[in-house]
Amino acid sequence: MNTPRFSVVIAAFNAQRTIAETLDSVLAQTEADFEIVAIDDGSTDETLKILLGYAALDERIRVASQSNQGVSAARNLGVSKARGELLAFLDADDVWHADKLARHAELHASDASIEASFARIAFCPDTDGALSAGRTRSSVPERYCELEDVIIENAVCTMSNLVVERAALLAVGGFNRSMRHVEDQDLLARLVGEGHLMRGIPETLVGYRMSADGLSCDFSAMLDAWKDLAHRWSHRIDVKRGEALYCRYLARRALRSGATTTLARDFVRRGLSSDTKAFLSGGPRGVATAGAALAAGALPARARSAIFA
Repeated sequence: MNTPRFSVVIAAFNAQRTIAETLDSVLAQTEADFEIVAIDDGSTDETLKILLGYAALDERIRVASQSNQGVSAARNLGVSKARGELLAFLDADDVWHADKLARHAELHASDASIEASFARIAFCPDTDGALSAGRTRSSVPERYCELEDVIIENAVCTMSNLVVERAALLAVGGFNRSMRHVEDQDLLARLVGEGHLMRGIPETLVGYRMSADGLSCDFSAMLDAWKDLAHRWSHRIDVKRGEALYCRYLARRALRSGATTTLARDFVRRGLSSDTKAFLSGGPRGVATAGAALAAGALPARARSAIFA
């Protein structure tokens, strides 16, 4: 069997509602030189059955299952089974634009020094049926990423956005399976911090599903884990400035997801207390976030989600 250019690693846990749409977005790629390595992390619903059904129809799909050990362990297992030169991660509730892999292939071919890449993402509201297009997009630095871009600004935003050379990922030790939050930023910090070059693609190629439920939106725990991560790199970043910007990021995520306005306001307060100038930097973003957190109490959750989607 030929070695594929890309290995798409999908970790799935109780994702029966979304996994088919996720897989379909990979199978629709204009770049066809890929395999899918799907890891079922001990699901108790129909996720594994759906994965096996897809695998029976397409030989590029390989499925493995493990007892529930968390997303980092599942991704590490997927990496261990991957054969591709480039690893492309995708969460089981997100989707890709059809040109996602093709654009990454072009970037890596044009600059051999790049070992990791990402693109813009669209923040999409979590509704029944097909994932709706969001109005808000992430930003991409116009240069190789620096440590602050991944620890403070979180330019990659989600693992569904990352493509990385397998050799580079293995060199930094893969995912820390003991972490339940910001494990993606921990990995990115080790990649960039240890000198592996990463650059963004200024195109929106990922649809990121937002939800007020679940691990990905346990915002307070995310902040605590981020502080631990930031302090490990405090000799190279401004932690106070970083905390202000990370709190701003969490406030915006809380507003987008339809979480309580009290939570968004608390992140605004924490961010302003850490570094007021940093929180209000970046043009209107800081002021708009603070104002939105104060004003959002007058709006129902659905309306807040629509405004920030």
